[in-house]
Amino acid sequence: MEKDPDAMLVRACLAGDSTAFDALVQRYSGKLFNAAYRITHSREDASDATQEAFVKAFEKLPTFDFAHRFFSWIYRIALNEALDIAGQRRREVALDDEVPVPSGDLDREIAEEERRHLLQLALMKLRPDQRALVVFRHIQGMSYADIAEVLHVPEKTVKSRLFDAREKLRQIMVERRWLS
Repeated sequence: MEKDPDAMLVRACLAGDSTAFDALVQRYSGKLFNAAYRITHSREDASDATQEAFVKAFEKLPTFDFAHRFFSWIYRIALNEALDIAGQRRREVALDDEVPVPSGDLDREIAEEERRHLLQLALMKLRPDQRALVVFRHIQGMSYADIAEVLHVPEKTVKSRLFDAREKLRQIMVERRWLS
């Protein structure tokens, strides 16, 4: 008996159950949209990337390898879509939509907001693949193992590439005198 609920839904979809894929969309659309948004910095582009990822996944579902997790497979498709869009449209918009809550220390809040803004500008100077690694690890809190599974590379490669991305980010911030 299959224990993985995603695998059961994929099998049901392949057997002709049209509601099974809807359940997968419901389960993962928020996570995929969030990841795509963090890479593209545009709600419209993130929506397009998410929708296109599900369309491609549905079309390629017969080729799905049950040795892998569905989430990793669909996440990789969404990542590729978002990276394609980000590569086509470089924008400088905020990574963080959160509205700061006043704490009473206006000078500290202004300084923190400026640091976030400078970090966001620096992130936008990274290549999209480097930016994706930083977003996965430091904004979405993904483990090295999960990132490795999504990217289909060894965990050591993720660590190495992430180290390079962090170094490039630091270099950008130092060059622009945003960091000493």
